[in-house]
Amino acid sequence: MPALSLRSLARATSLPAGGTAEPLEDIRGIATITGVGETAVSGPSGRDPRQMALEAVAAAIADAGLQPQDIDGLMVSGHIADQITPDDFHRHFGTLGPLWFSTEGGAMIWAATCAHEAAMAMRARRATHIVNVFAVDWATRRAAGTGTPGDWHAGEDMKAHLEVPLGWYPQPVYFATFARRYMHEYQLTEAQLAAIPLTFRRHANGHPGAVMRDRGLTLEAYLARPPLAGPLRREDCCLISDGAAAWVMSPSERAADMPRIPIHIDGVGHGRIAGAPYISQQLDLTATPQVFAAPWAYAMAETAPAEVDVIAVYDCFSSTALMQIEDLGFCRKGEGGSFVQEDRLHYARTRRQGGIPCNTHGGLLSHGYLLGASHVVELVRQLRGSAANQVTDAQRAVYAGFTADEAATLVLSRGGA
Repeated sequence: MPALSLRSLARATSLPAGGTAEPLEDIRGIATITGVGETAVSGPSGRDPRQMALEAVAAAIADAGLQPQDIDGLMVSGHIADQITPDDFHRHFGTLGPLWFSTEGGAMIWAATCAHEAAMAMRARRATHIVNVFAVDWATRRAAGTGTPGDWHAGEDMKAHLEVPLGWYPQPVYFATFARRYMHEYQLTEAQLAAIPLTFRRHANGHPGAVMRDRGLTLEAYLARPPLAGPLRREDCCLISDGAAAWVMSPSERAADMPRIPIHIDGVGHGRIAGAPYISQQLDLTATPQVFAAPWAYAMAETAPAEVDVIAVYDCFSSTALMQIEDLGFCRKGEGGSFVQEDRLHYARTRRQGGIPCNTHGGLLSHGYLLGASHVVELVRQLRGSAANQVTDAQRAVYAGFTADEAATLVLSRGGA
């Protein structure tokens, strides 16, 4: 069975204290992304999440040059929101036959780790063409008063009995606490933090599918807004959206005969805070579990941050994006403020020019809140050379998924490792 080199393995296991990394099997050369699809992303729309999921799946299948009957694997989220089942797939597409099914897919960290599970299923010959899909209708639910992302947190016993009564709720308050600690430790200024939402809004302005397409956001306008949960302002917080995204994963040996440029899955890493289900229990509040996940993904892909051309990070809040950019290795810990303030995240600033284009579709802050699923779709388009805000000669990309106490890293390439 393929194994990591000793040199890479040693590098991957040099992790900071306070967390663990799952040593995933090497899957290089097994799977590629051959098709992507998504629905319109919007505010409250009244759309059904299952119908949105099926729409995105149909678009991804068509993009891969396949027919629904070619799909013999389905991955969805078993953790977040309502997703489709194999029966939904068969009824909608009129297909029959066995469908390998996993609920370890979807978005957030699973938008990265689904690639590993799909590759393992292909290796075991359980499935050939596998589609991963995620849909959410939280904007509609919030407008109707029937549910928000905060409700999930409020339903946890520890949060309900200890955090909520003390006012440490909902998510903007949690992450404002971490942002304030980071500011204290590393003297991050509000103007530096503003570079993240301002850059991502510029990207959204150039993306036809982004929700927040306005050109009026300036640093002055940002600083003039009152904090929502200091130091975070409205623009530092993710949108709440309706929409869906999907992609097809196929065996690498078949991808060459398919119509789209195959995007190779080179590395996957998964890490978590040691013995703690909550990010507040991480030893270093100015870091994310990405410090445990990213080294393993780089090791599997036999690459390093200096060889990456474009990234997409889970930007539920601007401060979380900044910390992950550091934890992925694109600048040193504590230097994120000056790094992002120098416009290094803009799509026109290549790695060779000292930048790392980030969230070129606008991210969760300005494109739409599909919990990272649209991030992967955007990276595929970047590597194909068909993105709206195209990074020059993008060959290798990294997605950073995040769930607070866990993180996952996905390394993709246009030409393989």
